[in-house]
Amino acid sequence: MASDSDGQGTDAANKRVKATSLMAEILDADVLDRESQIRQIYQENKPYPYAQIHDLFKPDFLGSVKDEIKSQTKVKFKESDLFRVFQSIDMANLTPGSDLALELPHVMKLREVLYSQEWRSFMERLSGLPPSTLVNQIDCACNCHAPGCHLLCHDDVIGTRKISYIIYLTEPDWKHEEGGSLELYEAERSEETSGPYPVPSSRAWPMFNSMAFFVVEPGQSYHAVQEVLGDRPRLSLQGWYHAAQPPENIELATLQQLKQVRDEVDDDRKLSIQFDSETDFSESDKEYLKKYLKPEYLSDDALDEIQQKFVNDSSVQLRNFLLDKWVPKMEPQKENTYDESYYKAGISTEWQLRGPAHMQRYLEYQDDAKSADDCQVIGSLLHHVKTKVLESPQFARFLKRLTSLEQPIGVRASQIRRFRPGLDYTVAHYGLMVDQSVLDATLCFVYDENDEHLEWESGDCGGFECYIAADDQEDEEKEAADEYNEDDDTELLSVSASNNTLSLVYRDPGTMRFVKYVGFSAPSSRYDISIEYEVPGDDSEEAEEEEEDEEEEEAPEQD
Repeated sequence: MASDSDGQGTDAANKRVKATSLMAEILDADVLDRESQIRQIYQENKPYPYAQIHDLFKPDFLGSVKDEIKSQTKVKFKESDLFRVFQSIDMANLTPGSDLALELPHVMKLREVLYSQEWRSFMERLSGLPPSTLVNQIDCACNCHAPGCHLLCHDDVIGTRKISYIIYLTEPDWKHEEGGSLELYEAERSEETSGPYPVPSSRAWPMFNSMAFFVVEPGQSYHAVQEVLGDRPRLSLQGWYHAAQPPENIELATLQQLKQVRDEVDDDRKLSIQFDSETDFSESDKEYLKKYLKPEYLSDDALDEIQQKFVNDSSVQLRNFLLDKWVPKMEPQKENTYDESYYKAGISTEWQLRGPAHMQRYLEYQDDAKSADDCQVIGSLLHHVKTKVLESPQFARFLKRLTSLEQPIGVRASQIRRFRPGLDYTVAHYGLMVDQSVLDATLCFVYDENDEHLEWESGDCGGFECYIAADDQEDEEKEAADEYNEDDDTELLSVSASNNTLSLVYRDPGTMRFVKYVGFSAPSSRYDISIEYEVPGDDSEEAEEEEEDEEEEEAPEQD
């Protein structure tokens, strides 16, 4: 009589035979023979070990996989601060024998190979992992990066993910100028910086019938998907192989770093500008601001109307705000192509690159501008507006009149930024939250043909500033388990880029904000002056809480 273990052994042997047979059927004839060569390339590649296997499957087979996905599955659009993507089939939802599985016979064959023990062992050997590191937990989904889609820098560390892989289903004649490359970033470690340098050090191109892969490691496996620039979509199968346990040094992971709350503003942005809070907005203040602001924003009727809107919405946008002489002349974006130098476009002594890339990438203007080219002229002009207007006591009193808030008592942080098309962004993270309410003022400048705002307002080219509520840790980790989770209901406000427009937003603790990645198709760079004003705290709420605590302490015990 056969034992259960004999039956299990027979089943395992049958699975091995079937997987081996399928691998021989769908893989390119010499893939397994190239194992040592691939392993060597993997170990030698920088900035961390990775490899791209070309000619992985038989072309006709993989072409059939692509055709089935395109004809038999639907896509769903998903977007956040980190990505913009269409997601199609998730292989976890394919049950053998189901109606959908019967319509996808080649996809099912591929799934069976990718999920097999034989293929996992092959991946372990290529990656230098000990045998049996990878467990029987595999993720695989089809992602469609249409023109304009992208995925910003991160390290993939969530849960027990161990190997990340991407199988490219692009058109066979994909060209570099169509974008969509896998960007790999080098991690920096110093007292001042911790995270990926904002310029990728290596790239892998999305060539049909190739697979890129790397081991997922906290604070090291930083990568991104470059925006798709051409007219054709970048189709891929992407997923992870898992280990039994989460990786060590999990505190270095992107997700953990984004959840770290900072006690104070970064030292290089911290200011000590204090305002006299005892003085009201006066006629002399108006006379001072008339040199800079459009006169309609200084009339009592306009101030009353704006104040009422701010009281109702806690935000307001003031278009055509500065006099023309103080508005930089914005030029439309010139034709550009992606090459190694493009990532460093506009960087100079005056405009310095800001990272780390898993949190932000943009140029920040330095005060000691000396150059005379167009970009430096813009920076110098914006610096004058920042120091003489937005950081002035007259403007602080103007804000008090405009918002009905208590007058700002000082400037908490101040920056002049440039977000370049196809490159720059900020990501929402807990380090951006404040421990007490602040008033955000953002004065934005973009090229806007005919002042109709159509391209920027559509949101398709990005560049908008978005305010979202921070989820609690449990909800965030649950959502993060799906790399491409659906949009949620945490968005509080979205402000599209608009030329010569001042945006005022009252931001509570627990609220994050980000500037959405500026797409390659954007009409121009987005320049802005970003100011955080400190406003007096609400003493009444604190007093009520203290009074409630005292009442609870004094309450007699009940039997």
